[in-house]
Amino acid sequence: MGKFDGKVAIVTGAGRMRGIGRSVALAFAQEGAGVTVTGTGRDPSTFPLDEREAGWRDVDSVAAEIQEMGRGALPLVVDVSRADDVQRMVDGTLERFGRIDFLVNNAAAPRMAAWAPLPELPPEAWQRVFDIKVTGTFLCTRAVSEVLVRQGQGGSIVNVISIEAKISRDQDVAYATASGALYTFTAKGGRSLASHGIRMNAVSPGVTDTSRNDALYGYPRDDKWQNRVRQIPIGRAATPEEPANLIAWLCSDEAHMIVGKCIEMDGGHAS
Repeated sequence: MGKFDGKVAIVTGAGRMRGIGRSVALAFAQEGAGVTVTGTGRDPSTFPLDEREAGWRDVDSVAAEIQEMGRGALPLVVDVSRADDVQRMVDGTLERFGRIDFLVNNAAAPRMAAWAPLPELPPEAWQRVFDIKVTGTFLCTRAVSEVLVRQGQGGSIVNVISIEAKISRDQDVAYATASGALYTFTAKGGRSLASHGIRMNAVSPGVTDTSRNDALYGYPRDDKWQNRVRQIPIGRAATPEEPANLIAWLCSDEAHMIVGKCIEMDGGHAS
């Protein structure tokens, strides 16, 4: 018996082999949930070498892992910045599983897409980061919360933010500012939804060893990665499974009194 038997989760941004989203999807499945996993439909020619060598198929591979556990899975290509795509995600989940209980807003724009000092930051790069990370989180939350209210049985939403909102780096303005906006969205949204028995919270990871860091630190990791890790008081980066397990716990009955909060999981980096 799992704590999420009979429940259904949607996890966005879940197609990477070394990613938080995949680990979140597997964490829910391990506890008995059916899972909708979404990704952007990445061009396989852009996959990291380890994904290509493994024959990785993005969200289809994650769905296959979930099905091997004996759980239901629905892989979807979704642009979370488009309201019609988000509604298709919600409708598809309801058609496949008949209900929704949890949403994890993990989708985010690539860090390097807006990596520039403020005077050189292209407006379109700034906008794309906000379209995915902030507007996408809003659109997914709005569409899923409408279903949760209609079902009348509560539910849980977790936003994956980033500790970058509290770390000063001169070339990460867009991503850090979007992350800061999600701190506020989590607090205000949590208060707004609580009367319906819907709990919104967030997890803000620090340096985590995922493929999203490949563009900055190479793979295998280079000396810049080791320098970054040395800045973390606890002495290491997080694994993708660590925030994933915290996210699953936040959706459980054990965390029922936690509403509108962001838990920072950064090894003391931003403390």
